[in-house]
Amino acid sequence: MTAPVSAFTGKPSIGRDTQLCMSLSGRPGNAGSRLHNTLYGRLGLDYVYKSFTTTDLPAAIGGIRALGIRGCAISMPFKEAVIPLLDGLEGSARAIDSVNTIVNDDGVLTGYNTDYTAVRDLVARRGIDPATPFVLRGSGGMAKAVVAALRDLGFRDGTVVARNAKAGPALAEQYGFRWLPELPEQGAPMLINVTPLGMEGPQADELAFPVEQIAACQIAFDVVAQPAETPFIQAALAAGKTVISGAEVIVLQAVEQFVLYTGIRPDADAIIDAATFAHGPNVATRLRDAVCNG
Repeated sequence: MTAPVSAFTGKPSIGRDTQLCMSLSGRPGNAGSRLHNTLYGRLGLDYVYKSFTTTDLPAAIGGIRALGIRGCAISMPFKEAVIPLLDGLEGSARAIDSVNTIVNDDGVLTGYNTDYTAVRDLVARRGIDPATPFVLRGSGGMAKAVVAALRDLGFRDGTVVARNAKAGPALAEQYGFRWLPELPEQGAPMLINVTPLGMEGPQADELAFPVEQIAACQIAFDVVAQPAETPFIQAALAAGKTVISGAEVIVLQAVEQFVLYTGIRPDADAIIDAATFAHGPNVATRLRDAVCNG
C-alpha cells in the first residue's frame, strides 16, 4: 500500500543540522510521525520525526542522550519503566509517576506528561458533568493520567477495574475511587477504556465493554489511538453516544510535545490539517472545538 503524501513540503532537506525527534512504543504506528512531520513541513522547521520500538529500554534512552535526539514520545508499556533512566521529572510527570515525553537539553533528559493535559481539556470541552459516574478499565501509566485529570476536574464517583491486584487498588485509592478486579454487571454513564483492547494487533477486534453496557452509557472514552475508531468507539457512535477517542487525545498531547521540542505553538488550522492527515477527517472534526477555542 502506498503511504499517504502530505500536502505540506516546506521543510528543509534533511542535513547535519536537522533535529531528530522520535517515539518509543510497544506497537509503533505511523500517526505520530505523520502529525509531527506535517507540522514541521507546514512551519518550515528543520526537524524530522520517526517512530521506534525496543526490547532494550536502557540502551534506547542512552541513545537519545548520546546522539542528541531532541525529544521522544513514550507510549505503552514504557511510561513508568523509563522514569529511573531520566535525569529529572517535570511537575506533570512527577505528580502521577508516569512519563509520555522526554526532552533532551544538551544531554539532560527530563520527563513530562502531556497526556494529563489532553485528557483534562477534552473532557472539560465536551461539557461532561463531573457528577457523572464512570467505570475505567486499566491501571498503567495512561490510566494514571486519565484518573488524575478526572479527579482534578471534580469527578468523585468512579470505579477503576484492573486485574492487577497491586496496581489497581493503589491507583484507585490514590485518587479516591473504588477498585474492582473485574467489570461490574452494571456499567456506568461514562465508560473509559485504558487497556490495549481494540488496539491494532492481536486484540484489535475485542470490545472493551459489553454491548449492553455500551448501549446503556452516555459517554464512551477510549484512549486507544490506533485505529482512530476502535470497536468500542464504533459501537458507541452507532448507538449515538458522546465519544472521546484516543486519536483526539494523542493529537492534543502531541501538540504539547511539539511545543516542548520546538518552542513553537502551531495555530489551529495547522493542527487540524495535521490531524486530518494523521488520523482522518472524523477525528479532526471532533477536535475542532478543542483547538479552535483553546
